[in-house]
Parts: sequence; structure tokens; C-alpha cells
Amino acid sequence: MNWEEILQITEKIARDAGKLLMEHFGFQQETEGKTSSVDLVTQYDKLAEEFIAGELKKHFPDHRLMGEEGTASEGDSPFIWYVDPLDGTVNYAHGFPVFAVSIALFEGDQPRVGVVYDPNRRELFYAIDGYGAYMQHRSGYPMQIWVSGAAELGRSLLATGFPYDRHTSKLNNAAQAEAFLKTAQGVRRPGSAALDVCYVACGRLDGYWEYKLKIWDMAAAALILKEAGGRISHIENGQPMMPELILNLVASTPGIHQQMFDVLKRVEGETR
Repeated sequence: MNWEEILQITEKIARDAGKLLMEHFGFQQETEGKTSSVDLVTQYDKLAEEFIAGELKKHFPDHRLMGEEGTASEGDSPFIWYVDPLDGTVNYAHGFPVFAVSIALFEGDQPRVGVVYDPNRRELFYAIDGYGAYMQHRSGYPMQIWVSGAAELGRSLLATGFPYDRHTSKLNNAAQAEAFLKTAQGVRRPGSAALDVCYVACGRLDGYWEYKLKIWDMAAAALILKEAGGRISHIENGQPMMPELILNLVASTPGIHQQMFDVLKRVEGETR
């Protein structure tokens, strides 16, 4: 496979999808709930996914696809695309400028290409398996990115998110957030999981954790983080991330990964 050619195609699709989203950003949105009142979808989630799926099908007709808004294609190909056309839908619906397009190609369980595009800042994060992680600003050249050198949790800036069923579920991340507020330098909640992990990859954040993510939230960003020298693992057992449908993850610099994991396991023990 020519991974660089695939990356170029994926980058263009992500940028074009981001342009589509920006054309309608800031206007009244038609929203509907999916699994709860805080799990929203807009007409532009669906429109962007239709566009991305159509482009991927045109370029890679034999590949399978799984999209957040229900697009799916079956087949025998080992290659599968994971697509989140609008990561940060609640932000988008409220006119809050933090959201992204996320597209990843896996070969079986192995991530091969990952692209996350922030159309507000016009920043493109991308990686090819084994070739490092990069970020391209709106008008600059691509530059290789690395995680920060953070080694102390008390000096680290973290990010998190809260599950869509937080109004009713005991596992709502409240106790975990409280614990990190007391142990980290700061905790942020931007509202886009893909961008949060990309920000860890480029050193703007030092760590991130969240419960009940979906594979399309993390597929691209996890590869970008790994190629930037970071670590991402399942909260339950500390094992490296695998493409499961529901994910509880901690992602960080190597220097604070075990410290974050220890806090999460301690809180888990206290809240049982």
C-alpha cells in the first residue's frame, strides 16, 4: 500500500469536510438526541459523514467503513475506515469553536493512517504508522510533533470529558475529575476527544482520560499520539488500546502515565 498517497487523499477529504462544517457553523442548528439529551446529532454531522463516506468509497471501493452516524459497509477487506465527521457536536450546535473531523484507516487491529482536522484553527494533525506524527498550521509547513516532557502529575495540564449517560450512570467521571483537580496542575474540558488527544501529542496538554468513548472518537488521534511518543491504554487493565467499540482510556506522556493510571484505579476502588 502507498500510505503517503492514502494520507494525501485522507487529508483532502478531511479538509473538505471541515469546510462544509464551517459553511454552516454559527447558524441555528437542527438537533436531535441519540442516546440521551446530551448526545446530539445535527444535520451537518450526517451531511459531513455522507460526504466523507462517498469520497472514501470512490477512492477505496473495496474497503470497509464504520461511521459515527451509522454509515457502515461490510466486506472481506482487512482495511476499515473509522470516521467521526464532527467530533464535538454539542460544541458545534452551540457555536462553541472546538470540534474536529477525524478519519483513520486500520488494517485489522493495526492503525495505519490517522488524520484529525480542526477547521476553526485550520490545524491538521496526521500520522502514518511508523513515520512519526505531524501538525500543519493554516499557512505553514508540516512540523513533526512530540509529547511534552512532563514527568510530575502535579505540574501537568490534563483534559477530560464526560459520558453521554452521566445524568443516570454511576460511572460519570465526576469522582475522577475531582481527584485530578486535587492532584494535577489543571484540568480542562474542551469537548472534542480527538483534539484533546492531539493536543497531548503536540505538548499543549500532558494527559487525558475519559470513559465510554467510541472507536471513531479515538482511532485517528490514538495513532497520532503513539507516533508522537505518547502512551494510550485501557483504564481497566493498563493494556494498549485496541479497537473495541466502547473505550475507557488514559492517554499521556510516558512520564505521567502510571501516575494517572494509579489515580484512576484508586478512585475506582473508592467508588465501588
